[in-house]
Amino acid sequence: MVPCVMPFPSRRHVFSDPPRPLGASRISLAFDVELFLDSAGLGRRVVSFRGKETVYSQGDPAENVLYIRDGGVKLAVVNTVGKEAVVAILGPGDFCGESCLVGRPRRRATATAIGPVSVVVIDNKEMRRLLHSQNAFSDRFINYMLQRNVRIEEDLIDQLFNSSEKRLARTLLSLVHYGKRDRPQRVLPNISQEILAEMVGTTRSRVNVFMNKFKKLGFIRYDGGIHINASLLNVLLDD
Repeated sequence: MVPCVMPFPSRRHVFSDPPRPLGASRISLAFDVELFLDSAGLGRRVVSFRGKETVYSQGDPAENVLYIRDGGVKLAVVNTVGKEAVVAILGPGDFCGESCLVGRPRRRATATAIGPVSVVVIDNKEMRRLLHSQNAFSDRFINYMLQRNVRIEEDLIDQLFNSSEKRLARTLLSLVHYGKRDRPQRVLPNISQEILAEMVGTTRSRVNVFMNKFKKLGFIRYDGGIHINASLLNVLLDD
């Protein structure tokens, strides 16, 4: 009698994985920049601040980079005699505190929340790792820094050659990212005229005169914030 021998399954049959759709592994491993910047995780945390609350202070240890998810942040510098200068107003999509990436051990400015603010705090080590290993994230950050450098140059030219009225108009348009995004923000939080005066380099009384003029001409309106109309661009084009 011949013994019945079951055929041993082929190696391919035993060890092969079930078929996967073409490109599935690439999709699952792709780095999602927007998801990373909108959530907490390894090396990062989401922190919220109330209006006028200090996000970090000038002279604090520079240990992380912040990404603004919602709200606005005022950056101000104080000199040795106590005089304060507002150097920037940042909003959703902006980074701040990045000087730690070039070895600066202390914060060079004070960041203060303008209304409720939500930020993602990214540890210095994690930020460096991402910039070296994730091209999509690196491209996003480099593009942001280049755009900010261009804005700083434009601010300098603005201060040297334009009137305070034009500087105020440009500041308002810049704060809503006019011409920089497909859908500008259009509405500013209630930024005080004192802050606008510091940014423009003029007095609060002159800012008040210009804002009233812009309102009368329909360039801006007040309704739960400052609504900026694209027609404000006419102030810059008027010689």
